[in-house]
Amino acid sequence: MKTKPITVVARLRAMSGKEEELRQVLLDMIAPSRKDAGCISYDLHQSPEHKSCFLFFENWETKEHLDKHLTTSHLKAFNAKSPNLLAEPPQITLWERISE
Repeated sequence: MKTKPITVVARLRAMSGKEEELRQVLLDMIAPSRKDAGCISYDLHQSPEHKSCFLFFENWETKEHLDKHLTTSHLKAFNAKSPNLLAEPPQITLWERISE
């Protein structure tokens, strides 16, 4: 049985006054994450109406690749900084594409 790619939707909201700092920290995660094994795409979005709201839309070859990504130094560095930047815990959901 072939493993399916996994899609991650991660929503993050900056603390008031920390929007630009969070934006830069998130942008800094893109290049190393895109180099992680199994990364198909890793894209950051910002709400045009609510500048404190960010969304990562990621695609990984397998759940195992995603799990490995979550142990990388760049994710650990973000996790160390996030309590001082985020207004609430990230909302992270996993998805499997069912259409071709």
